[in-house]
Amino acid sequence: MFEVYSFCRAVDDVADSDASHSSRLKGLADWRQNIDALYAGRAPAGLEALARATARFSLQKEDFLTVIEGMEMDAAEDIRAPDLEQLDLYCDRVASAPGRLCVRIFGMDESNGKMLAHHLGRALQLTNILRDIDEDAAVGRLYLPQEALRLAGIRITNPNSAISDADIGVACNFVVERARDHFIKSDEILARFPRRIARTAKIMEVAYRQMLENMVVRGWSWPRHRIRLSRPQLLRIALRHAII
Repeated sequence: MFEVYSFCRAVDDVADSDASHSSRLKGLADWRQNIDALYAGRAPAGLEALARATARFSLQKEDFLTVIEGMEMDAAEDIRAPDLEQLDLYCDRVASAPGRLCVRIFGMDESNGKMLAHHLGRALQLTNILRDIDEDAAVGRLYLPQEALRLAGIRITNPNSAISDADIGVACNFVVERARDHFIKSDEILARFPRRIARTAKIMEVAYRQMLENMVVRGWSWPRHRIRLSRPQLLRIALRHAII
């Protein structure tokens, strides 16, 4: 898990750097070459542990490359009000693809594992989008889908202007409902696994779902304080679901 997280953190740092778009894309292209070399049996220096994890858990090359494709979406241009299809593709690449790597490490079967990665990945990413709307707008990004903005009567796609609109809550609640649907489906899938296999994913699901509901209670009017769970809250969630 540490090696998968380290890979995702590294490529995310490239995509979110202050470098030019072309430089960021070049950095991600270098990571493609690293993954190609790793799967060819020539793991680059520093990726030996990732190579061992890949072999031990039969991690799929396609999933690593899909993560990079998601980062390329951020690196190529600042995403602003994508349509739902593009947003879903983005969520699959940056969240569900890492999930597909993780479920193999958890020991989940192929079918249920992929379905869990599909739904939980999207639920987590949509929650992240709602949590980070102000921070994203500050760097020129707006991940709220254009369908949600139209529902709210917001015709502008300038990030700062859009999130300052009085009706932004309508758009955010549109995304909340989609996230809730994915959380419900995730919960149904997790119930099929023994606790020892499901516990890590369950802790993530419960923590993010609580964060989502906390945002709903807070509301979407400006100024919005950033929602985060306290350490005691996280500890309670972890203890509740970590016991075998």
